[in-house]
Amino acid sequence: MSWRERLTELGIELPTVPAPAGAYIPAVRTGSLVYTAGQVPFVDGKVVATGKVGGDISPEQGADLARICALNALAAVDNLVGINAVTRVVKLVGFVASAEGFGGQPGVINGASNLIGEIFGDAGLHARSAVGVAELPLNVPVEVELIVEVA
Repeated sequence: MSWRERLTELGIELPTVPAPAGAYIPAVRTGSLVYTAGQVPFVDGKVVATGKVGGDISPEQGADLARICALNALAAVDNLVGINAVTRVVKLVGFVASAEGFGGQPGVINGASNLIGEIFGDAGLHARSAVGVAELPLNVPVEVELIVEVA
C-alpha cells in the first residue's frame, strides 16, 4: 500500500502548503533527506490558536495543534517530492510555547508523533526533540519540523 492510499484509508487529507511567513521555503531536499521548515498550526492559511501551553492552551489542545503542524510538514514534503517517496521518518522536532512551570512538552509533541506513527507505521519510528520555549512566531503555541528519508 502506498502512503497516499494509507492517508485515504485513515481519512486524512494533506492541506495546501502554507505560504512561508518569512524568507525561506517550506522544504529542502539534500541527497536522500528532506528537511522541512518549522510548521505552525495554520488551517486554510490562518493561525488557528495563539497563546502558551499550560496557560491559555491546554496540553490536549496543544497535542491537537501539534498534529496540525505535522500535517503541514507532511504537505511540504508531499509538495516537494511526493508523499510516496518517503521511506522513513528520521526525526521530528517540536517546539512548545510554554507557560511558566509547564513541563509537559513531550505529551504535547506526541500529537505530531502519533500522527506520524498512524500513517507510516514502523517507517514512522523517529528520533525526536520536544523543546519548551518562551515564544514562537505569530504567538502560536506549537511548531513542528520533520526530517524524512526519501527514495
